[in-house]
Order: sequence, then C-alpha cells, then structure tokens
Amino acid sequence: MRTQNSATRSTPIAVATPRAANRLPAASPAALRARSARSGTALACLGVVAFSLTFPATAWGLESFGPWSFVAVRSVLAAAIAGAFLLAARAPLPARRHWPGLAVVAGGVVVGYPLLTTLALTTATTSHAAVVVGLLPLTTAALSALRTGVRPSRRFWAAAVAGAAVVLGFTLAQSGGSLSAGDGYLFAALLACAAGYTEGGRLARDLPGWQVIGWALVASLPLNLAGAAVGLAYEPVHLGVHGAAGLLWAAAGSTFLGLYVWYRGMAEIGAPRASQLQLAQPLLTLLWSVALLGEELSPAAPAAACAVLVCIAVTQRAQSG
Repeated sequence: MRTQNSATRSTPIAVATPRAANRLPAASPAALRARSARSGTALACLGVVAFSLTFPATAWGLESFGPWSFVAVRSVLAAAIAGAFLLAARAPLPARRHWPGLAVVAGGVVVGYPLLTTLALTTATTSHAAVVVGLLPLTTAALSALRTGVRPSRRFWAAAVAGAAVVLGFTLAQSGGSLSAGDGYLFAALLACAAGYTEGGRLARDLPGWQVIGWALVASLPLNLAGAAVGLAYEPVHLGVHGAAGLLWAAAGSTFLGLYVWYRGMAEIGAPRASQLQLAQPLLTLLWSVALLGEELSPAAPAAACAVLVCIAVTQRAQSG
C-alpha cells in the first residue's frame, strides 16, 4: 500500500515537469528588436568593409582591363555567382510588383555606380573618388526619407551632415583640394548608388537580401553580356595578378557578398541608420589605398577617423521621428 501511495504521489511530479518547461520566459519584443538591431548593424558593417575595397580593386583591375570591359565582365561573373545560388536554393521568381524595384537596383548598383566610378578612376585617384562615398550616406538618407516617408530626427540630420562634411573636407584635402575631370562621373554615381540602396533596402523587407541583389544581377545579365563582348573586342586585355585579383574581388566581394550583407543589414535597421555606417568607408578606402596601392596618407587621418566615429555613434543613437 505504501508503494502504491508513493507511486500515486509521484505521478503529479512527473506530469508537472513538462508544464514547468513550457512556462520558460520567452524573449520580450524589446529584446528581439535589440538582437535584430545588433545583427543588422554587424551585417551592414561587413558590407562597408567589402565596399571599402572596391576602389582599390578597381584600380588593380584597370591595370589589365579597359573601363568598359572591366565593369561588364565584373557584372557577368557576379551574375553567374548569383544565378548559381538562386538555382541551388530553388528561389522562386519575384512577384511582378518587385520587378520595377529590382530594375532600379540593377540600374543603380549593378550598372550605374560601377561604370561611372570606374570611368572616374581612369583620371582620379582612389582618395579623390572617396568623396563620393563620403557624401553617399547623406544622399541615401535623403532619398530614403522621400521614398518611404520616414522622417529622421533633427539630431540625426545634424550628425549626418557633420559626418559628411568631415569626410568631404578630409578627402578633398587628401586630393589637394582640386576637382578632377571625373567629378561629373562621381556625382552621377552618387545619385545612382543612393537610389539603388534605397530601393534595395525597401525590397529586402519582402525578399531575402541575397535574392534582391541576385535577381538584379540576373536581370542585367543580357546587357552586361553584350557590354562584355563589345568591351573585350575594342579594349585590349593584359591580364596580370593584380588585374585578376581586382576583377574577382569586385565581382564576388563587392558586387555579390557586399551587397548581400548590406541589404540584409539595411532591412533590419533601416536605410537612414545603415547609411551612416558608410561614413567610415572613405577612411577605410584610404587605408587600403596605402596598403595596396602605395598612396600616401595625411597625418590628419586619425583625427578625421575619430570625428567620423563620433558622428556614427550619434546617428545610431538618434531616434527617427
């Protein structure tokens, strides 16, 4: 009898155990938002690092290719990588409503920005071209506000303008304060890239970030195949180690990997906040230019870097309103 009573008393304990497990506290919405913000910031930062190598990689690529053939072949290779990923994942075709936005992404970041900056780098140094990157966060935030209706706070805008001014002043000082013949290309590239970033960030809320850039690359493949055929026919190619490395990084690193993590990060933290992380990109580009291209860097670089990091911290803390 005692044994039966003992077994009877033990039964509720066995039943209560899983119920207790079901009552484990779930993550609060605030904790989930904080986790998403950290993840998005990390992805956007990785994208900035990838982008910061684009100009040095392009300078290396121009040692072997002409500007038109380099951009076209770069995009064809990136489209091949993206197409392989899309096929392996059996990604469905985007909905019809997504294709206009994908066309803007393709025109802005797959064709427009690479072509215009490559043409500019035939006459300008990488440090001078970094002016574009310095102004890009402010332009992206402005276009995003117009496109989405989001209105960042005055504190956000003040920090963004201050950061852009610091980067612009620093990069102009690095290039001697003079404007090059390629400035027209650079400012056109600025607008094209900002439009592509804004539309890509909006699409990344509905599609995975890698599919946004993947489908944009695939959509522009016919144009880039034609451009590669014409460019390679009229521009001589003298393939070297630098040229091959620059081409591969521009295709796989900057165009596919960089834009994949960038759009995914932008979808999690918003285009205005993500764009301000790019304030560090010109300084990273200048450091890569010293290490990879042998360009000289001004002693003012550490002070400018600190000022930019302060602006980034302010914009990341500012609330949108």
